[in-house]
Amino acid sequence: MVLKTFGWSFAVTAIGLVAAAFYGGWQAFGIVAILSVLEISLSFDNAVINAGILKKMNAFWQKIFLTVGVLIAVFGMRLVFPVVIVAVSAQLGPIEAIDLSFNDPDRYKELVTDAHPSIAAFGGMFLLMIFLDFIFEDRDIQWLRWIERPLAKLGKVDMLSVCIALIVLLITALTFATQAHQHGGGHVDKASTVMLSGIAGLITYLVVGGLSGFFENKLEEEEEREHEAEEEAKKAGKSVSAVGLAGKAAFFMFLYLEVLDASFSFDGVIGAFAITNEIVLMALGLGIGAMYVRSLTVYLVREGTLDDYVYLEHGAHYAIGALAAILLVTIQYEINEFITGSVGVVLIGWSFWSSVRRNKAIAAAGGDGGDSSGSKAEASSGV
Repeated sequence: MVLKTFGWSFAVTAIGLVAAAFYGGWQAFGIVAILSVLEISLSFDNAVINAGILKKMNAFWQKIFLTVGVLIAVFGMRLVFPVVIVAVSAQLGPIEAIDLSFNDPDRYKELVTDAHPSIAAFGGMFLLMIFLDFIFEDRDIQWLRWIERPLAKLGKVDMLSVCIALIVLLITALTFATQAHQHGGGHVDKASTVMLSGIAGLITYLVVGGLSGFFENKLEEEEEREHEAEEEAKKAGKSVSAVGLAGKAAFFMFLYLEVLDASFSFDGVIGAFAITNEIVLMALGLGIGAMYVRSLTVYLVREGTLDDYVYLEHGAHYAIGALAAILLVTIQYEINEFITGSVGVVLIGWSFWSSVRRNKAIAAAGGDGGDSSGSKAEASSGV
């Protein structure tokens, strides 16, 4: 079952790592491996959410999502989007950006390094908003309760996450301007670029979130209409024919899933810039990760085990928050790539271990994972 579900992902992993080794030696091999683990860890909650929606769709639309949807996810967001970011930030054409990455890597690295403050500001703000909206939400299951309980209460204040994100951006831009001025003022003008890029990242997050909400509302409306049509048909003694309505609902599901996947892929793509600026290595690592999203989605749908490890989503969002902080810090200071790549892995591993402890505590207590047993298990796990 595992080999059948993850076979293509294993094959793509092997090919990608070998290609990385031929391209840049063991250092490139390591970077691609770190990027792959990072994308997989950040995308686990993506697979969980995808599976929860995908299981409601018929076989045809499931196949569309797992074929056409994967092509959009892998080639659109993981391969094309990084090129667009580099081209826009360095003021190059896409073809020129790709050509430089292959034929003049020194010049390409210089351009990307020069554009790093705007890239980091955009990505840092986008990731920060994902983390803040998660941490300020009141949820039944809490991982680090001593942090999440008080923050959930603060989250009742409207637009708090946006206000905090803008304050963080203002402090980052002012700090960058102050440091640049103290070193001769050569980069003072880039403080405004950092501010504008950060605002662009915030706007992008709000737009993607708005689109996701729009499609979710459409989906709920279609499901409600379908249910009403079925009830009326039953009362009239007619056979239920929901092909058209089901088709609309499935279509909106597909659109909603694509918007969700795009929003989730931003964190991996943007986070990758904190590890490497090389398009080839980025594409290899993120492409491998995107394949595992597909495999995880299929596995979760087939096995129906979406709620086994309840803290993994928390760990992924804490990893996103850590990456946001790292990106904003790297506007002014360098941070070792190993630290950047390992933070997310540690947080995901910790959340997985906490989930296992919780499951064991529930089993020992003879509970079924409900509210009461779940609360006792969380208390006994010490989180």
